[in-house]
Amino acid sequence: MAGPNMDALWMPFTANRQFKAAPRLLVAADGVHYTDADGRRVLDGTSGLWCVNAGHNRRPIVEAVQRQVATLDYAPPFQMGHPLAFEAAAELAAMAPAGLDRVFFVNSGSEAAETALKIALAYHRARGDAGRVKLIGRERGYHGVNFGGMAVGGIAGNRKHFPVGLPTVDHIRHPLDIERNAYSRGLPAHGVELAEEFEQRLLTLHDPSTVAALIVEPMQGSAGVILPPAGYLRRLREICDKYGILLIFDEVITGFGRLGSDWASTLFGVTPDLLTCAKGLSNGMVPMGAVLARRDIHDSLLAAASAPGAVEFPHGYTYSAHPLACAAAVATLRLYREEALFERAAALAPAFGEAAHALRGLPHLRDIRNLGLVAGIELESRPGQPGQRGYEVFLKCWERGVLVRQTGDIIAVSPPLIFEPAHVDQLFSTLADALRATE
Repeated sequence: MAGPNMDALWMPFTANRQFKAAPRLLVAADGVHYTDADGRRVLDGTSGLWCVNAGHNRRPIVEAVQRQVATLDYAPPFQMGHPLAFEAAAELAAMAPAGLDRVFFVNSGSEAAETALKIALAYHRARGDAGRVKLIGRERGYHGVNFGGMAVGGIAGNRKHFPVGLPTVDHIRHPLDIERNAYSRGLPAHGVELAEEFEQRLLTLHDPSTVAALIVEPMQGSAGVILPPAGYLRRLREICDKYGILLIFDEVITGFGRLGSDWASTLFGVTPDLLTCAKGLSNGMVPMGAVLARRDIHDSLLAAASAPGAVEFPHGYTYSAHPLACAAAVATLRLYREEALFERAAALAPAFGEAAHALRGLPHLRDIRNLGLVAGIELESRPGQPGQRGYEVFLKCWERGVLVRQTGDIIAVSPPLIFEPAHVDQLFSTLADALRATE
């Protein structure tokens, strides 16, 4: 197959020169497989990019989008609406953690994080507490690449080229502690005390009454599958409640069955004040994200705009609640429910975890972390060549017909929820072969 002219496209989060010298092109997808430009079937071990939870080319979603594009291709979201936007919001609110029943649609996880931060600031202002302007994130956190999300994010490589960020941001430490928790199965046993640092940092460096929100991923995905120690998220919730700080959960990755539950919030028994989601919301078919908010947060903003006709929250995007995205979301959420895909993921999770930990003892391994249908395999870095060993394992898996995700020297796997046991075996046996073949 003749390849495309690659000159014009500036690829995101990609070593462009390296990729274009030896491109990896996907041309079709169905179920749990991609087809590459050479006609090979490639097992999707990453749900696309953590997003194709229900599997590729699912007919109910495809047909819903096809019907919608032939009926209403676009509708302006400012001072106008279309019925499917309200239907999609109702479907999502019905699936949301209890109390988070107000939905603001956006187009990505990055926009969802940005929107949640703005809602937090606007909420405190609406309550007459405009001095709450500080935002707290976490080291190695990922909340997208817009300036707000990047500011509260804590991945150094995403920040160093853009040193001008929000001025009122701080970070708490991440909870990864390989020395004490290496090869944990599920939640690490050690590290809940790291949540206490949040309170200590607030009291030492900040006036807590100036802090608007703390934003964290329940599981830090993009940084390499960093799991919260048992009790850690509940302690963060308690500290936020104590000081009147909003707690934001970034569930862009963890939402929609990834951890064997509808939400990480449900799994951990901790409900945030605001929750961001994207990726699995539309099964990756049409870009879409959302912020789920407590009703009283929504109502406070409406009540504060007392002038007739006032816009209560001056924020949004041209493509908010796009008709095609709403069609994809409604069909996706119904498919999750009708096929009990979250329960299916939970049932497969034990075998998935066993297969992940069966890699222990292979060359270059430093740690294995897992929960639900996600695992992080951390490798020892080569001296002076961080990330190189991880990249080579990624390539060797690709050459063997399996797609995995590489972030530095960590390999992350997060397959579609429709994986079968045979797919799990293929995924991890291929990883084992790639590890053995890597120096």
